[in-house]
Amino acid sequence: MTTGPLLIIWHSRTGTSEQLAAAAFKGAGEEAGEGSRLLRACDTTPDDLLAAGGYLFCCPENLASMSGEMKEMFDRCYYPVLGRIEGRPYATVIAAGSDGEGAQRQLDRIAKGWRLKRVTDPWIVMTDAQEPEEILAPKTVSDSERARAAELGAALAEGIAQGIF
Repeated sequence: MTTGPLLIIWHSRTGTSEQLAAAAFKGAGEEAGEGSRLLRACDTTPDDLLAAGGYLFCCPENLASMSGEMKEMFDRCYYPVLGRIEGRPYATVIAAGSDGEGAQRQLDRIAKGWRLKRVTDPWIVMTDAQEPEEILAPKTVSDSERARAAELGAALAEGIAQGIF
């Protein structure tokens, strides 16, 4: 059984990942996750990861990879927590224009190295942005996607609190 709350780590350039992470955090707070935390990737430390009972990673795919800020968080935190967080649950939300698989694979490989346990299917939110102006423009997440993110946050927080994962 894991200890500690759900930790939602996010990075966003155009708003999609940030809105989904915020919705997941709201959902977690409304259920068992009153102690859940929402941190931007650049503010996340190894101690934050160690204190958490599970993780939700939310980021965009940029050029077929996870965003640089999210990757930098993993670069800083990977070795300080290696061997200390095995078996903890995790889930992912990737915001992408048309694919998202590259970022998803990259995140899953890092999680495998940490020996985390995926507890829900990967979720890739498509924005369908293809032209530079669309890609760089601020995005608004639909009500249904925010509701799904809130449900995900609630389920993760409850599963951690109940020792299900």
